[in-house]
Amino acid sequence: MSPELGVLDESAIEESLAERPDETLAMLADMTGATDERLRALARRLAARIVIGMARADAARRRGIGKMRSLPMDDTGGDLDLDASIEALQLASATGTAPRADELTVRTWARPAVAVCLVVDRSGSMSGGRLAASAIAAAAVAERAPDDFSVLAFSDKVMIIKGQNQRRSVDDVVEDVFRLRGHGPTDLGLALRVAADQLASSGAQRKRVVLLSDCRPTKGTEPERDAGALDELHVIAPAEDAGDAEAFARAVGARFAALSGPSQIPSVFAQLAD
Repeated sequence: MSPELGVLDESAIEESLAERPDETLAMLADMTGATDERLRALARRLAARIVIGMARADAARRRGIGKMRSLPMDDTGGDLDLDASIEALQLASATGTAPRADELTVRTWARPAVAVCLVVDRSGSMSGGRLAASAIAAAAVAERAPDDFSVLAFSDKVMIIKGQNQRRSVDDVVEDVFRLRGHGPTDLGLALRVAADQLASSGAQRKRVVLLSDCRPTKGTEPERDAGALDELHVIAPAEDAGDAEAFARAVGARFAALSGPSQIPSVFAQLAD
């Protein structure tokens, strides 16, 4: 993949991705921390482009999913909901006047407004497949809630990579995730409190925290109370080390999924959220 110093063979990487996606993503994530400055920059840009492409391809497949909803009549169109609008129509008929638009209801396909906060555990080893999974998750969140998402990374402190109301390009967010390196104890309760603060600024109907962690706190208060204060919590843990995370999710009523490799992030997001 890197035939000489400071060089990346993109065709070799694409071929390897098709044959061994998880191993290739993990290797590319490791290359984003290369000691050679030029190779490191090339790897971050290429890795960001690949994971954003994966997230966008998945979002395009799912974009049509929605539910039929009754909404106030506006310029978005839809079919008149006769049952919900009957009183306004009868009054208009009795008075010989036209009903006001704000008195009528239409039925139309719509997706509920969702705000998402991605919380990435960086307290342990943060390289290879774990780093790649975090980057793909950041790209997936940006695709699913482009106008209302945040990305946090935590150990005993919380780093705000993107705030809920902050404007940042997806490329910059993903590249910053690839810059993460693991260190420090794990204060899960603090991370969940900061996530709640981020989502508090959103006006979305649904507010969702997606947590990538093995859920083994080593510092701070017990995180169960902080988890219980969230509207929705989804927990994702590596399949080979998922026992504590699954138990934590069960204890706090969160949804849980085990991740077999970074390439599974889009399907795991769909399993949890859709």
